[in-house]
Amino acid sequence: MRDFDLTPIWRSTVGFDRLVDLIDDSLRLAGEDNYPPYNIARTGEDNYRISLALAGFKPEEITVTAEQNMLTVEGRKAEKDDREYLYQGISGRPFRRQFNLADYVEVKGASFEDGLLQVDLVRELPEAMKPRRIAIKSGPFRSETQQIEQKQAA
Repeated sequence: MRDFDLTPIWRSTVGFDRLVDLIDDSLRLAGEDNYPPYNIARTGEDNYRISLALAGFKPEEITVTAEQNMLTVEGRKAEKDDREYLYQGISGRPFRRQFNLADYVEVKGASFEDGLLQVDLVRELPEAMKPRRIAIKSGPFRSETQQIEQKQAA
């Protein structure tokens, strides 16, 4: 029961196209490969870290690309190993993993250590969108428009 009809959402919303597309894509991709394994952690109020387990890869075999609202991590082994494996449990296959980012989430950096690729993200809201405290004045309320009208009438 993985088929959901999103038509009612499309009919009754305006401006939520990206959200509906994300839901639709996540339902469609639910059965896909989960390689490489990863974690997403909140490291602060507006800070996040994505950690991907990339055993066997070198930093130069990994590409991290940040586009508008999308983070893509790709890996491809540079050379074939000449060894004959009796058992190969460490995967070195090519991969492409994409993460949808919310508005105002930016990639701050990436590091590779001990087989873990760590990508740090931060959400930076523009000043105009941040909540601001409005000063409350005491005394009678007089708007600027009332004062301007009184000056013009005189």
